[in-house]
Amino acid sequence: MSRTALVVAMAGAWLAAGSTGVRAEPHKAQLGDDDRRQVAALVDVHVDGVSPEIAQQFQQTLEQKIETKQYWLAPRAKVREAMSSSMRWTEGCIVGGCLAEVRSMTGAPFAMLAALSGSGTSFGYVVTLLRTDTGDVIAQEADRCDVCTVNEAMGQATAATIKLLERLPSQLPDETAERHAAIQLAQTAAKAEAARSSKRTTWIGATLTGVGLAAIAAGAAIYFTNDHADAGSVTLAAGVGVAASGLVVLAF
Repeated sequence: MSRTALVVAMAGAWLAAGSTGVRAEPHKAQLGDDDRRQVAALVDVHVDGVSPEIAQQFQQTLEQKIETKQYWLAPRAKVREAMSSSMRWTEGCIVGGCLAEVRSMTGAPFAMLAALSGSGTSFGYVVTLLRTDTGDVIAQEADRCDVCTVNEAMGQATAATIKLLERLPSQLPDETAERHAAIQLAQTAAKAEAARSSKRTTWIGATLTGVGLAAIAAGAAIYFTNDHADAGSVTLAAGVGVAASGLVVLAF
């Protein structure tokens, strides 16, 4: 076969393969091979008062045993590897809007923070789940055991974490939409109250002005029909004051 024929044959094979519809997926780090379950990304593990060996054992226990029918826990090393290609990710992001980058890079809807502290035979743990789209805390478990072994404490933390995942709803509420709706409701209520207040103010101003004008008319009548009687002067002055008050209310 000539070189030209070989090139033509290779090009034809490449075009045939392309026609099958197989295309490269956009880059996104894969945290696991089971796409039927949602991912909780282990973002941070904090330990205090325990040896490095126990700290490592605590992390491994979480990563190896946290698994449910709907969720699985992505190991911290895999999460860090996935985030290494991000231009916006910074170590230390454990809460808030910066967690959106975790969702963008890994597709994980949840982030997990785990903490273990110990002294002697006393151990405590805190496990927190957060939404990666908003960075808000959605669930948390915390407890302390004053007389127990390390293994017991880690077992309790693991069981508590599984319960957190099992209690998660299949679909979380749209917090952004809810906040927007709450703002709109508050604005509508404020506008309605302002309208009611404006109507009350207008009614009060109009009433005062009307009463004042009536008093002015009555005072003038008394004043001129009774030879400048003092009662007419007083009524006239009071009417002027009341009418002026009404005009001020209407103006503001």
